[in-house]
Amino acid sequence: MTKRAFMEDVAARNPNQPEFLQAVLEVVNSIWDIYEQNPIFQDANVLERLVEPDRVIMFRVPWVNDAGEVKVNRGFRIEFNGAIGPYKGGLRFHSSVNLSILKFLGFEQIFKNALTTLPMGGGKGGSDFNFRGRSDGEVMRFCQSFMTELYRHIGSRTDVPAGDIGVGAREIGYLFGQYRRIKNEFTGVLTGKGINWGGSLVRPEATGYGVVYFADEMLKNIGESFEGKRVAVSGFGNVAWGAVTKVNELGGKVVTLSGPDGYIYDPDGICNDKIQYMLMLRSSNNDIVEPYAKEFPSSTFYPGKRPWEQPVDVALPCATQNELNKEDAEMLVKNSCICVAEGANMPCTPEAVEVFEKAKLLYAPGKAANAGGVATSGLEMTQNYMGLSWTREKVDAELHQIMVRIHEQCVEHGRVQENYVDYVKGANIAAFLKVARAIVEQGIV
Repeated sequence: MTKRAFMEDVAARNPNQPEFLQAVLEVVNSIWDIYEQNPIFQDANVLERLVEPDRVIMFRVPWVNDAGEVKVNRGFRIEFNGAIGPYKGGLRFHSSVNLSILKFLGFEQIFKNALTTLPMGGGKGGSDFNFRGRSDGEVMRFCQSFMTELYRHIGSRTDVPAGDIGVGAREIGYLFGQYRRIKNEFTGVLTGKGINWGGSLVRPEATGYGVVYFADEMLKNIGESFEGKRVAVSGFGNVAWGAVTKVNELGGKVVTLSGPDGYIYDPDGICNDKIQYMLMLRSSNNDIVEPYAKEFPSSTFYPGKRPWEQPVDVALPCATQNELNKEDAEMLVKNSCICVAEGANMPCTPEAVEVFEKAKLLYAPGKAANAGGVATSGLEMTQNYMGLSWTREKVDAELHQIMVRIHEQCVEHGRVQENYVDYVKGANIAAFLKVARAIVEQGIV
C-alpha cells in the first residue's frame, strides 16, 4: 500500500474528522520510510492498528442546573493505545469538544507519552460541557454525573485521566471524590490531584516548565540560550503561567499573553507582580486579557489579533490547536525569530510548519515540547504507587531530565545536517519505534 492509499483509507474510515486526519498525516509523513523498511511492522499491520483506537466510549451526562432544569451533555473517553502502559491523557470540558478533536488528542498522546520514557499509553476524553458561567454547584453536579459513568472504564493500572482545558484542580477534586464514593477505595486513578490527597508538586506549571526546558535544549544545540531573549507566549492559563515563570528564571523576557479577545504586548516584560496578576486574571473565570493592559499601563492591548506579529526571538504557542497559521509563521520568520516550541497540542497549522521547516528555523512539535505535563502526571503516578510525596526540587529535577531525554531522542532520529534537526521527524520516529515494537512483541491483540 502506498502512503497516499493509506491516508485515503484512513480518511474514508474517519469522515468529518479533520483534526484527527491532520494528526495522522503528520506522523505518517515522518515515519513512512521507516515503516516500509521494516517488514515485521508491515506483516503485523502495525500502522493500520495504530490509527484505530482500542476503544471509543461515548455516553450521556445528565445533570441538574441551579434552576432545577435537567441538562444533557455528551461524554467521551478514547482509550487509544495501551501497548506500553495504562492509558494516560487528559479530560477536556469545552463546547468545542467532539470525536475528531479527542481522537486527534488521543493519537498525539500515544507518541507524546512514549517519548517521556515512562510506561504510559495514550488516551483522551472529555465533554462538550462548558464551565464558564456555571456555579460551583453546577460544576460539581456535572462532574459527579460524568464520573458515575466514567468510573467503570478507568483504574490506576488501566486508564488514568488528568486535567486539560476546562478541567483544573476544582474539577479533578469533584471527579476524584465521586470515584472514591462509588468505588470505596483511595487509588491514584486521576492525576492533577490536590497536594493534600495524592497530588504532585509542580504539576500545575509542569507543561509550561517543560516547553521552556525543551526550547532551552534546542537553543543550546546551536550555541544559544534564553538569556536576553524576547519571548512571545500565547494563552494565559496554566501552561502560559509555567512558561512565563521559567523563561524569567532562565533570563528571558516574555512580552506577550493572549486570549480569545486579542493579545497584550508588554515591552517591559511580564514578571514578578505581573505574573501574580496573570494568575488572578485566570482564576476570575474570565477568558479575556484586556484587563491586564488596564492594570499595567506599560502594555498595549491588540483586540482580535494574535501575538505573532511582534518581533521576538522565541515563540511559545500555549493556547490551543491551529492558533498559529501560515501568515503568522511568515511574520515570525521575517522578524528573525529563531525558535518555535509548541506548548499547546498542534497549535501550528501544517502550512505554518512548512514555513518554519523551509526557513530552517528551530521548530518543535507539541508531542515533544509540551510533554512536561504528562511526564509530571507520570511522576505523580509513581509517587502514588510508592505511597510517597516528593519535594518540589526532586519533581522539577526529574521533569528537567525527562525533557532533556526527549530532546536527545529527537536529535538522534531527526538530525538532517550538522547544524539542523528536524524535530517533527525525530519525535515521530523515536516514539513510533517504541510503540510499534511493543505492538509486535505482544501479538495480535
